Amino acid sequence: MPPLLHPALLLLLGATLTFRALRRALSRLPLPAHVRADPLRTWRWHNLLVSFTHSIVSGIWALLCVWQTPELLVEIETAWSLSGYLLVCLSAGYFIHDTVDIVVSRQARASWEYLVHHVMAMGAFFSGIFWSSFVGGGVITLLVEVSNIFLTIRMMMKICNAQNLLLYRINKYVNLIMYFLFRLAPQAYLTYFFLQYVGQGNQGTFLLGILLMLDVMILIYFSRLLRSDFCPERVPSPQHKDKFLTE
Repeated sequence: MPPLLHPALLLLLGATLTFRALRRALSRLPLPAHVRADPLRTWRWHNLLVSFTHSIVSGIWALLCVWQTPELLVEIETAWSLSGYLLVCLSAGYFIHDTVDIVVSRQARASWEYLVHHVMAMGAFFSGIFWSSFVGGGVITLLVEVSNIFLTIRMMMKICNAQNLLLYRINKYVNLIMYFLFRLAPQAYLTYFFLQYVGQGNQGTFLLGILLMLDVMILIYFSRLLRSDFCPERVPSPQHKDKFLTE
């Protein structure tokens, strides 16, 4: 069915509006004093609260999908489950919401890397949503949200200047382990799988192209994470002070 007539459009719209409503609700919560004093930090905080909620829901959901339908891990192109399909729709709606939030809030320049990531992720998810193939690949990709739970905690603590707390020091090691298990490992597995589509000129080749670009971004993020948490500069670079992608 052509995408413009596809019933999944209602799911995408519903998911996008759900995250928009969630952002409005979370913005009513009290703010830490250090965050409240700075409009940019306030926007970051609210944006990350939504991201944190999405990571918890989709990360746990992805694990349940794999547990309920283990074929998703092996038959990446053809395996399908309703739960996995709905998960991919939900996450696509989140990426749509977050893209709009960044642009409307005039943070596009500072957050351009996130925008590039979101566009690539939506391209991959739409492929599974509208043509019902590679849903397994989408579920495996969303295992990364387990890692993002701890990554978002780290970013929120940095916004609050809480890097000296014991919780931050514990979380940075947990975050590193989760990064390997739920970000680097699934990405390497998917890359290995999709390399079989090299030169075929089909949907798999399109997804491989997106995956390779995401590989580069993930490795860059990983190098930043290591440098920031384990090899920090003595004097923070001022040009990164207001960068949305907190290192």
